[in-house]
Amino acid sequence: MSRKYIDCREFPSEMNCTVALSADSESELLDAAVQHAVTVHKHTDSPELRSQLKTLFHDGTPPVDAPRA
Repeated sequence: MSRKYIDCREFPSEMNCTVALSADSESELLDAAVQHAVTVHKHTDSPELRSQLKTLFHDGTPPVDAPRA
């Protein structure tokens, strides 16, 4: 099992979100990413959102420096 992450810094937005989330399992990361997307970015939890978020997962841990957009 490898660590996975998702990084809001990859997607510039008006709020300039700098949150990066990581977890040891895809299901744990998905739950955290959905909670963040709904609470902070005002998305609606749906099967489509969950599917889209999964495509943005990376193996490893988020870089210290912001990724290039």
